Amino acid sequence: MDIKISKNDTNLTIKWQLSKIDIPLSEITDVLNDDTYGGEDKKAIRIGFPYGHTDRIVIKTTSESYIVFTSIGGLKEKILSFID
Repeated sequence: MDIKISKNDTNLTIKWQLSKIDIPLSEITDVLNDDTYGGEDKKAIRIGFPYGHTDRIVIKTTSESYIVFTSIGGLKEKILSFID
């Protein structure tokens, strides 16, 4: 039931439950932690369950923002390694 993040060609792929989101790596502008409970950006696309998870990772792109709710340690660093 947890979120799976991988890289395929030029996209960052996020899989959660029955959803699959592909984000072009070239469009990602910033990856950061969000210490608020529900996320600061009210228009962001939320992935995962906000309760019961310790980390909130924000992926900002040129057109959208995504908030990933997870307890997977090192996920931010993994996403940043895909961008480099």
